[in-house]
Amino acid sequence: MVLVIGGAGYIGSFTCHALAQRGHKVVVLDDLSSGHVEAIDARWLVRGDFGDRSVLRAVIRDHGVDAVMHFAAATGELQSTTDPAGYYRTNVIKTLELLATLQECGVPRFVFSSSGAVYGDARFPIAENGPLRPQSCYGRTKLAVENALEDYRVAHKMGYAVLRYFNAAGASPGGERGEDHRPETHLIPALLDVAMGRREAFVILGDDFETADGTAVRDYVHVEDIAQAHVLALEGLQPGQSICCNVGTGRGTSVRETISAVEQVTGLRIATRSGKRRSGDCAVRVADSNKIRGLLGWSPRYTDVVAIVQTAWAWHRSHPHGY
Repeated sequence: MVLVIGGAGYIGSFTCHALAQRGHKVVVLDDLSSGHVEAIDARWLVRGDFGDRSVLRAVIRDHGVDAVMHFAAATGELQSTTDPAGYYRTNVIKTLELLATLQECGVPRFVFSSSGAVYGDARFPIAENGPLRPQSCYGRTKLAVENALEDYRVAHKMGYAVLRYFNAAGASPGGERGEDHRPETHLIPALLDVAMGRREAFVILGDDFETADGTAVRDYVHVEDIAQAHVLALEGLQPGQSICCNVGTGRGTSVRETISAVEQVTGLRIATRSGKRRSGDCAVRVADSNKIRGLLGWSPRYTDVVAIVQTAWAWHRSHPHGY
């Protein structure tokens, strides 16, 4: 049985469905503060706080849990700069309580949803052995958990996998499941909000980066590809082993290129305004994903931002108000 912490959230819910399709039994622990029960099979859900050790013990005992995937986190690099206490409390302190409970209960495998934010402003494409210099509080909390996982492996033989992914995006091709954050801060759904008439214009946060068109370049990875990477990591993980892999396409797309892709898919002009770049934003963040391709046999199905936008647009049209 796989316990998915934060399994009603965006990436967690897609991973739950990918696990079920591969024949894994799933139980979800989520407080629904940002997740949606409509995104999963409601029979999987146990509603609760992953920082509550009594709840964790009961779920592990009652469901015979032998592996955990951890997606629950405070996210957003910009927001983390104004609420460091909240980010450390949720992302680090609660996760340490989670790890202590797993060690106590003898759960031998743990898959952690980390982030490319642990690299900061690195040369690209970014490989796993590159320098870890997170430039945001969010990135530092993710790196803190990664360090704790290695210490747990050495001390308690807990096997863990760390997946550092780069800008999750997209939805299920048929529009059944997608991205529903409130407020929405991610680029592609924010642009589609303009197309849907929910925003007057999109603000480009920085047009003076050292890139070809002056806007930031990112590696957009389809959420189904990220979910598949997590499943493969779980299936390839042994107790006492560690796996650390990037999850990315290796292809960078600028903000302006993404705007053009949205206009191509929707057939609509996207109104934009220029704004100041955010503190800590790097010019380029693109993954070297050769390791996960060779180690786990993973490869992305979606390698072009237009194809990713097409799935997101299908979700927005079928669910104009989200879940």
